[in-house]
Amino acid sequence: MTGGWLEGRRALVVGAGSGIGRAVVDTFLAEGARVAVLERDPDKCRALRTEQPDVPVTAGDATSQGANEAAVAAAVEAFGGLDLLVNCVGIFDFYRSVVDLDPGLLESAFDEVFHTNVLSHLRSVQAALPHLQAAGNGVVLLTESTSSYHPGRGGVLYLASKFAVRGLVTALAHDLAPEVRVNAVAPGGTLGTDLRGPASLGTADRSLGDTPGRAAELAARVPLQVALTAADHAWSYVFLASDRSRGITGGSLHPDGGIGLGAAPRKRS
Repeated sequence: MTGGWLEGRRALVVGAGSGIGRAVVDTFLAEGARVAVLERDPDKCRALRTEQPDVPVTAGDATSQGANEAAVAAAVEAFGGLDLLVNCVGIFDFYRSVVDLDPGLLESAFDEVFHTNVLSHLRSVQAALPHLQAAGNGVVLLTESTSSYHPGRGGVLYLASKFAVRGLVTALAHDLAPEVRVNAVAPGGTLGTDLRGPASLGTADRSLGDTPGRAAELAARVPLQVALTAADHAWSYVFLASDRSRGITGGSLHPDGGIGLGAAPRKRS
């Protein structure tokens, strides 16, 4: 394809095997970018290699410095540099309140959630930063959440970690200007996500996307009464990755159906 919004741009997507990350990969490719990925799950890595044979795939844990450095090296070797970094890594606590957290599990659950949801973002930025700075118009896109702004859409650890990602966006946007822009996307609930829980809480095999009646529940809680997909969210990443947003840094887009406006109105007959 020629003439896409990201024509010629070189991207690394971290956490790209499913859900929003995978949708970002596919949409970036359709918009003309060259894309490399870092993904932990071996089965998702195999699927990516089969379905997108031109995409360099690095298998590894995004909380590891070595895995991030290997993914960046693979991208730079394939493309000659790096312009865009997207991190979509995260785990969910399935609405666990502080009153529901066993004191004996709190420390291990805290460490796991913050390592995954916060440290992984910092690791990927550190690994990619020299190449993003060298590009001269580098872009970092981190994944916040509705839970970065509103209570009730996750438990205490998930909300706290997503508020921390807001802090990363603010600090990094300030520190890395003018060579690198840093923004975020804060998606609302997403159909088909494979967002899983912490092993420390026994929910590593539980997927949020498998929740019964999820489409109706997502639509009912927002004013626009829509249940959004990962592909819907991916366009926010495209805009922030493109030169059309060249004056925006330290910000966030909110593809969430208008949840911040309050309760959904009743449908008119």
